[in-house]
Amino acid sequence: MKALLKFNSVVAVLIILVVSLASSCEPGKEDTKNLALGEALGTTYSIIYLTVDSLDLQENIDSVFRVVNRSMSTYIPESDISRINRGDTSVTVDAMFREVLDLSREVYGKTDGYFDPTVGILVNAWGFGPSEGGITDSLQIAELMTYVGLDKITLTPDNRIRKAYPEMQIDFNAIAKGYAIDRLAVMLDSHGIENYLVEVGGEIVARGTNTLKGQPWVVGIDDPQVEVGRRLKLTLFLENEALASSGNYRKFRIDPGTGEKYVHTIDPKTGFTKSSNVLSASVIGPSCAIADAFATAFMAMDLESSIQYLEKDKTLEAYIIYLNEEGEVSEFFTPGFRAKVRE
Repeated sequence: MKALLKFNSVVAVLIILVVSLASSCEPGKEDTKNLALGEALGTTYSIIYLTVDSLDLQENIDSVFRVVNRSMSTYIPESDISRINRGDTSVTVDAMFREVLDLSREVYGKTDGYFDPTVGILVNAWGFGPSEGGITDSLQIAELMTYVGLDKITLTPDNRIRKAYPEMQIDFNAIAKGYAIDRLAVMLDSHGIENYLVEVGGEIVARGTNTLKGQPWVVGIDDPQVEVGRRLKLTLFLENEALASSGNYRKFRIDPGTGEKYVHTIDPKTGFTKSSNVLSASVIGPSCAIADAFATAFMAMDLESSIQYLEKDKTLEAYIIYLNEEGEVSEFFTPGFRAKVRE
């Protein structure tokens, strides 16, 4: 399935090691590899699920992408979120929209606002959204900051969104891709499938094991210093986990007048694009939506704040690549993440 329009999702720095399935050993009679490949949400996807007999779930996969797009894609003019952003107060949001809003509020609170889906107006202003935009000056940014803050958005008892200011723009692109992967996982679960690997744009949910190889699923993390092509920084095993990453090294804009480079991470505290020594953040979490949101937040937060948070939140594991004071590439691992690295 190729989506008509796309999410402006964060740059993925994970790749699924599909080659790990091209094993020299032949599948046993209990193992049939089903593979779905395609394009959706403005990126590519790869879904591997192992069953006793061949099972075609392409229509179900397409349906998941379709309903997520219809609810939350800022690139589809008639999606619920696009209509809300245009000021349509008649939209009754669906259960998915409400769940993503609740998850966003959770991460917004835990990160002291560094994850904030109301940065949509800034995303457009900096030229990273569906609307034409360009580099703006500090006075314009200060004005736009009036319309930022998830606490300025409420959900009415009849499931309608109320904004403190009509100009406010909601942008779920830093969590909706992860949420779509979670919904794909729910769909596979509903068919009784116990072993699968879902990857969309580099974000992943792994369930069970790769029974074709007799080991957990293997995925890789890209080296963030390679801007063209890819080179693996490391590989790791995943089993019954979700993994998402964010990075600034492949998505940016160049000011045609000054030649200055602007990365796509927006600091919701200042309204400006974030200049940081953090190159990428990879997060393992209880769901792909949560991992997706925290990976985005850790790109906006300073490194020490991210590390301090990770020391308290034992539901997350993380791997952060950054430049130290000497400008050298350094790495931070939580113990749980390091334990998953494939030596």
